[in-house]
Amino acid sequence: MVMTGYRPGAYAVGRPARVSWWERVLNPASPLWRVDWLLLGCVLLLCALGSLLVWSATRTALANAGEDPQSYFHKQLLNIGIGLALAVLAVVVDYRSLRVYGWVVYGIAILGLVLVLTPLGSTINGSHSWIELGGGFSFQPSEFAKLGILLAMAITLAERRDREEAPRTGDILGALSIAALPMGLVMLQPDLGTTMVMAFIVLGVLTVSGAPARWPLGLIAAGVVAGFVVVRLGLLSEYQMNRFAAFADPTLDPRGVGYNTIQSRIAIGAGGLTGKGLFHGSQTTGQFVPEQQTDFIFTVAGEELGFVGAGLIIVLFIVLIWRACRIALRSDDLFGALIAAGVVSWFGFQVFENIGMTIGIMPVTGIPLPYVSYGGSAMFANLIAAGLLLNIQLRSE
Repeated sequence: MVMTGYRPGAYAVGRPARVSWWERVLNPASPLWRVDWLLLGCVLLLCALGSLLVWSATRTALANAGEDPQSYFHKQLLNIGIGLALAVLAVVVDYRSLRVYGWVVYGIAILGLVLVLTPLGSTINGSHSWIELGGGFSFQPSEFAKLGILLAMAITLAERRDREEAPRTGDILGALSIAALPMGLVMLQPDLGTTMVMAFIVLGVLTVSGAPARWPLGLIAAGVVAGFVVVRLGLLSEYQMNRFAAFADPTLDPRGVGYNTIQSRIAIGAGGLTGKGLFHGSQTTGQFVPEQQTDFIFTVAGEELGFVGAGLIIVLFIVLIWRACRIALRSDDLFGALIAAGVVSWFGFQVFENIGMTIGIMPVTGIPLPYVSYGGSAMFANLIAAGLLLNIQLRSE
């Protein structure tokens, strides 16, 4: 009798049949079938588009300086490669173990923020937020402080709800105190933009935690009052005050703080429907927009890719945030939901602020566009956040 498909040893007692790698991949139970490929695809496409835009924004200045026109492009690819490795690690390690290790992330972030305020820190673009590593690389602890706040608050607020109780006043005050320390250190740099992002992370986590509505509403009211008091008492630096004045009327100082806003509007408006083509933007090639590879990277998209290309970037962010909201809603536990909600708040506000300041509907605050702007620390933190989202999604269905 001939046994079709028989493999030696397949039916031997105690010896399971060997399964090839492609059979494992095609198995519906494989984790690959459960990955949110739409979210991952959006992230990867944004990284790819950002790399090309960074290349376009920097190649002329580098060539004029006698340097490699592709050096920023190569560094960005390296940043993405390292960030993807960190994202894979964030996916593989069960997010529930972060209830223990999350405090380590928070502690390291606090240590980094303290070191920035010592002679080890350096000032770039008016903000004392960096630690120089040499070789043209630098480290910005405030980017990882976003992750630290997110994880520490999620741990604190999820602990009470695990016992089917709403967060008590003491739990909420404890969580707010946890966020206040890094936010205060970031304000000392001073970095108002990153502090605003952190505030929205706090607001998002607190809202989803089940805290009474008076808490998030009270925080919003307190923020408005605090902002008014800070402006009235002149507690902001002159540089920051001038940025808000330029937001209200860029023509007040068209060659000073209003210059960025005016030039970014010109660049985006010049792109028209389909743009001038990659590497062919006159504003970009002429280097009229400062910091175009970081804070004002969206102006490169507007000028060279036009309304279609810039709109594609916005659509990719909308899809990404939608998928993150979906992950928060489907999470099996509150801890995962709080992490996902914090990431939604983080990306949602930062994208709106960055794009908004380039088109003149938000003040210039100096925060990058996630996955698109040039940078190492921000890219690492953003890709780790994407890894956490995929982690929660894989273990919630």
